[in-house]
Amino acid sequence: MYYEITCLLITVIWIIVGTSNLKLNPILVISIGCLILGLSLDLNFLNTSSEIFNGFLFTSKKIGLLILFGVIIGVCLEKSGATKIISVGIIKKFSSLPIVYIINLIGFVVSIPVFCDAAFIILSSLNKKISELTNNSKKSITVALSTGLFAPHVLVPPTPGPLAAAASLDLKNIFLLFICGGILAFVIALIGGFYSQKFIHKTRAITKENLKVLVTEYNENKTFSFSEASSPIWAPIILMSINPFLPREINIITSPTCALFIGAIISIYLSIKYINFKKLLIISLKQSLPIIGITGMGGALGQIIKNIDAVSWFNNIDDFTSLGIIIPFLIAASIKTAQGSSTVAMITSASIIYPMLSVFGLENELGKTLAILSIGVGSMTVSHANDSYFWIVSQFSGMNISTTYKTHTIATLIQGISGILILLIAYKVILFMR
Repeated sequence: MYYEITCLLITVIWIIVGTSNLKLNPILVISIGCLILGLSLDLNFLNTSSEIFNGFLFTSKKIGLLILFGVIIGVCLEKSGATKIISVGIIKKFSSLPIVYIINLIGFVVSIPVFCDAAFIILSSLNKKISELTNNSKKSITVALSTGLFAPHVLVPPTPGPLAAAASLDLKNIFLLFICGGILAFVIALIGGFYSQKFIHKTRAITKENLKVLVTEYNENKTFSFSEASSPIWAPIILMSINPFLPREINIITSPTCALFIGAIISIYLSIKYINFKKLLIISLKQSLPIIGITGMGGALGQIIKNIDAVSWFNNIDDFTSLGIIIPFLIAASIKTAQGSSTVAMITSASIIYPMLSVFGLENELGKTLAILSIGVGSMTVSHANDSYFWIVSQFSGMNISTTYKTHTIATLIQGISGILILLIAYKVILFMR
């Protein structure tokens, strides 16, 4: 058993070194990792190849369309200018709050359909404008945005990381993950906003005069309302939420795949004036296919790991059930901190954890959801120099590396630790109620 665990550890080290030090494509790195692990476990080359193919195909079929539709929604919101309409709408609705909390909320909402990296770039000009208009600390506003964007990115579908982890852990109830992940992401995002407000620089609410200037400038070419701009986000949520109330014959329209497809159709309708459909499809495929590939290879790795009898090994270690929610966090945090990519950290961690769910008492749908959220908060702990998001925050905010470490990196550490503490409490309560 120790030999098998050592082989798994070597595979994880290879994934970390291959993606971070050697800068190789993650799909290639995980593929080689699958071969190394399979051959080390005395599977012959043919059997290893078959396991890789089956795992890749199963995971890609299960999650591929969800990722594609999510990417289409994000691209459309970006190209149509809907993200700025949503942002200004949120500022108008919550203008009495300190500006960091408003920016934090904007990040939370926008990051559900839009990748946090792209969303930060899109909203960086708005951040700068608000800082200049209100004479508030740019550092506080920057960290409020970066933390607001980061939490949904690792916790809320349809972003790829949570979807990939859901596929690896064979979670069927994606809506449960959306609700639980959304609540946890909202709390963690607010913790980032609180940190920005209390420990960087205190900010004030935006004045009516400044709000009027902002609304005038950003709504000059406004072509649709706030509700229309945000409809690709709220329409799928409503569809998935009514699933329990519809007859089985027609509730297919409320499935996550169908709901996101409808959201994608709405977003295409909103953006068709601003981007050619063929170009939209090309951009969406360019963004989604590599993620689907990485996700599929994560499924392949999980298929190989099933050949390790990890359950019996963990059963020999006392009290793992009480610590079950912490183990996925520690694995994901270690991989994230070492190699930088939250998505790779989530996929690799989920593949490792899947055979052990029963040991940790996480084998049902709620347990799997908690495991995914634990992996998610681990994969945001911490964002530093080997993370592309760290550099985007630094470069587009104008903060130097030292300042970004002292603000953004510390904030993601606080968010990750806060997240696992919240999950640990929830896990203990669930165990107590059983």
